Amino acid sequence: MGLQSLRAAIFDMDGLLVDTERLWHQAEFEILGDLGVPFDHDAGRKSKGMRVDEVVAMHHGDSPWPSPSQEDVVAQILDRVGELAEQVGNLLPGVLSTFQLFDDLKIPKVLASSTPHRLIRRILEHFDLSERFETISSAEDEPYGKPNPGVFLTAAKTIGVVPTACVVFEDAPAGVLAAKAARMTCVAVPDPTDREHRFMGIADLVLPTLEHFTLDELERLDDRVFKSS
Repeated sequence: MGLQSLRAAIFDMDGLLVDTERLWHQAEFEILGDLGVPFDHDAGRKSKGMRVDEVVAMHHGDSPWPSPSQEDVVAQILDRVGELAEQVGNLLPGVLSTFQLFDDLKIPKVLASSTPHRLIRRILEHFDLSERFETISSAEDEPYGKPNPGVFLTAAKTIGVVPTACVVFEDAPAGVLAAKAARMTCVAVPDPTDREHRFMGIADLVLPTLEHFTLDELERLDDRVFKSS
């Protein structure tokens, strides 16, 4: 069975390709905690999927600190996440096999992340993923981060594919909401703590890991999109 409608695969990065969500939480706990921001180290990262500048602004609004500036705090967090990713980060299961599936089908892969470009580049280089994507889009270039669909719509535009012909891979509830707001097919691969989140119910497919994504699953998704178009 050939694919009828899906023409591009859009991937999130943090928590989907590499296990950096826990590292974001650690970096924020360390840096914001030192500034006196109340932070629950054991709780899930409630800001998952948001841009880091939005996260810092949110915390500054709740628990203002006199200095350093919000821009400096953002830079500190980005540097710390990069360090942690290089020291203890891991590529998540099923990433390379999923990439190979799309490569075999000659379907372009693009990245659409809330993370700023400089950290995207650092992480992709460390995990030898820099050459695996046709284009890379960051929500830092958008007026708003996820759950706004802007970064996904931009990613589709960079390769000239209409949103309805894209399948998005996401781990965060905000990312799932953004993908569906963009009118894209969405495969959710949530952390166990997010599996029961209400937004996961709007994904077209929910998997425990990318290891479970197969050609059969892709063809079923494509058939569903083709019949509804």
